[in-house]
Amino acid sequence: MLAVSRCHATLTLSEQGLELVESSSQGTRVGSELVRGVTALFQTNSLELHIGGYQLDCRVEEREHGAPDIRRAIHQKLIERLDLARTPRGQQVTDELRKDVLDVLEQLVLEERVPLHLRAKIVRDVADEALGLGPLETLLSDPNVSEIMVVDPNVIYVERDGRLELTGRSFSDADAVRAVIERIVTPLGRRIDEASPLVDARLPDGSRVNAVIPPLALRGPCITIRKFRAGALELKDLIERESLSRDMARFLEAAVRVRKNIVISGGTGSGKTTLLNILSAAIPRGERIVTIEDAAELSLKQSHVVSLESRPPNLEGKGEYTIRDLVKNALRMRPDRIVVGECRGGEALDMLQAMNTGHEGSMTTTHANSPREAVGRLETLCLMSGVELPLVAIRRQIAGSVHLIVQQSRLADGSRKVTSIAEVVEVDERGEVVVRELYSYQVEGTGPDGRIVGKFIATGYLPSFLVELEKVGDAC
Repeated sequence: MLAVSRCHATLTLSEQGLELVESSSQGTRVGSELVRGVTALFQTNSLELHIGGYQLDCRVEEREHGAPDIRRAIHQKLIERLDLARTPRGQQVTDELRKDVLDVLEQLVLEERVPLHLRAKIVRDVADEALGLGPLETLLSDPNVSEIMVVDPNVIYVERDGRLELTGRSFSDADAVRAVIERIVTPLGRRIDEASPLVDARLPDGSRVNAVIPPLALRGPCITIRKFRAGALELKDLIERESLSRDMARFLEAAVRVRKNIVISGGTGSGKTTLLNILSAAIPRGERIVTIEDAAELSLKQSHVVSLESRPPNLEGKGEYTIRDLVKNALRMRPDRIVVGECRGGEALDMLQAMNTGHEGSMTTTHANSPREAVGRLETLCLMSGVELPLVAIRRQIAGSVHLIVQQSRLADGSRKVTSIAEVVEVDERGEVVVRELYSYQVEGTGPDGRIVGKFIATGYLPSFLVELEKVGDAC
C-alpha cells in the first residue's frame, strides 16, 4: 500500500521560476529523478511530478521576454565582470569579445540559478543588449515590421502591416537605450550628446533612424527606425495591394516616360518615398539621373544614377551641405532629371526652376493633405528661399513647372492608397493656380474586418498632354 503524506510538496513561483519544496517521507520524483528539499524546477516547457501513484503534468508557458529583474541583474554583473563600462560605445564588436561575453553569460545564468527554460532567452537578450541592439535585433529582422518606435526603455511600438502594435519588449534601463543609440550612430560618423541631443541618419541597409535624448526627450532616450524594404516594390505590387488602380498605374508610368514633372504629396508615413522610388523606375535607362536626399532611401535600378546626400555641420559648425546646396550643384552636373527625396525649404524654388529649364521629368515629394494644399505648400517653401518674388510670380512658376500632383494617403485602417491624381493647369485671372483632378479614391464604408472599402474613379477630365501619353500608351 502506498504511503500518502498530508503534504508531499509545495510549488512556488518566483521571479526565478518554479521551485519545489519537498516535505514527504517517501520523496517526490520530477520526471524519473527523486528530489528532496528545495529544488529549482529547470524545464523546457513541461515537467512531470510523481507523488506516490499519482502523476501531475505541469506546463509552464515561457515568458516571451524573460524576467526583467533577472535580465537587469545579469546585465549589470556582465558589465562588472568584463569591465564593459570602459569599452567605448560604438566600438567594433570583435569575435573575441562576443565569445567572452557569451562565456560569462553562460556562467552567470548558472550562478544566479536561472531556470532552464529561461536561460537561452536571458543569454540572448543580454548579449544583444551588451553587444548589439538589444530588443530591436529581432524586430529589425522581422520582414513584417516596417517601423520601430522606442518611446522609453519600457515601451516599444512597431508598425506591422500598416497598424501600430505594442511589442511588450523592453530595455533594461535608459542607459541601455542610450548605448544602442550610440552603437547605431557612431559607425555612421554621427554624434549624440547633451550638446547635440538629436540625430537623423541612415543605417548601412538603407533604413532611416532618428534618435533623441534628454534634455529634449523628457521620458528618456527614444528611437524611431523606418526600415528599408529589401525587395523593391513595383507598380504591379501597388495594384495587387489595391493602392491604386491599373489605369492609374498605366497613366503615371506613361507620364514619367513623357517627362512630366511630378510632385508626390502626402503626410508622414503615407508612403511618398516608396511611390517616388517606384515611379523613378519608369525613367528610361539611357538618361542621367541625379537623386538628392537628406538620408538616402531611394534605390534606383538604372545604371546612370548619381546619388547625393546632405550633410550636417561638424563639431565646429562647419561643413554643412543642405538639400538646397545640392540642388544648385546638381544643375551643374548635366542631369536629364533631378529627383529630390523631399522639398521642405527654399530648395523648392530651385527645384521648380530646374523643372522649367531643361530638366523635365523631374520629381519630388512634399508634405500636404491634398493637391490643392500641395500647391499652397510649394508657395510657402518658395517664400522661404530668401528670394523676393511676388506671390503671383511664384504661382506662375508652379503652374509652369509642375504637371502632376499625386496624393498619397494613409487611411484610418492603416492602408496606403493614391487618393488623387491632379493636373496643374494654369494661373487663372484671379491669380490662383488651377488644379483639376484626373483620378480619385472614394470611400464607401468599412468592411466587417475593419478595412476601409472604396473605389478608384476617373473624373472624366482629360489631361492637356493626352496626345503625348497616347504615343507611349501601348508600351506601358
